[in-house]
Amino acid sequence: MKNTIYTALTIAGSDSGGGAGIQADLKAFAANGVYGASVITAVTAQNTQGVRGIAELQPEFVVLQMEAVLEDIKIDAIKIGMLSNAEIIKSVAKVLTAYPHIPVVLDPVMVAKSGDHLLQPQARQALIDHLLPLSDVVTPNLPEAAAIVDFEVGTVEEMKKAAQTIRAMGAKHVLVKGGHLPGDAIDLLYDGHKFTPFTAKRLTNNNTHGTGCTYSSAIAANLAKGLAVKDAVAQAKEYITGAIEHAFPLGKGIGPTHHFYKIYQ
Repeated sequence: MKNTIYTALTIAGSDSGGGAGIQADLKAFAANGVYGASVITAVTAQNTQGVRGIAELQPEFVVLQMEAVLEDIKIDAIKIGMLSNAEIIKSVAKVLTAYPHIPVVLDPVMVAKSGDHLLQPQARQALIDHLLPLSDVVTPNLPEAAAIVDFEVGTVEEMKKAAQTIRAMGAKHVLVKGGHLPGDAIDLLYDGHKFTPFTAKRLTNNNTHGTGCTYSSAIAANLAKGLAVKDAVAQAKEYITGAIEHAFPLGKGIGPTHHFYKIYQ
């Protein structure tokens, strides 16, 4: 009997260090049993210590990549990461409107672990206006949630308020990640009716480069396999916790998570 092939498409920037961005997304897809295709929006000169430069692709070429993949390969889920500027955001959104049946996971990438900006400040409103309404799941961390809702997000109650505000902007599900809070790592999923917490023990491993990319890609991979959102997040939470726990000190800065820790051990 022929095995089912599940597919996911990542639309994001390239990380030359391999720990985040397109590279992390494709590794996470593969580690979770899903074939990955990619659309590159920008190329970064980046390592574990920081981002040295960003070269954005023309929006027309981003669209050309999307059309080339979507017109040929049946895509079961789409993950969106670094989009860099407003024109790319608008172009990606325009193509996505023709594929409303494909679940979309939006990781609103704004700042790298090193503190370098990956989304132009003026592009944040374009992300809110054009992509949030197309997203089945949006996965902001606390700083990203605060930037979207324009108020401080530093407690569980503020996480709930932010999730409700972002949900009202059009996203079907909002997963606010509480990794910046002290204590256990708690994330809150809001579906418009109730909050579902996902908690994991706080890990002391500081090699966390690419965690957001990896987490959201694992969610997309699980959606591609047909899981419900709540189950997709639960399995992705377990996966990213293991990837952080087994992360390694590659390079001289913040090392990457271990995408294939289940395979290499």
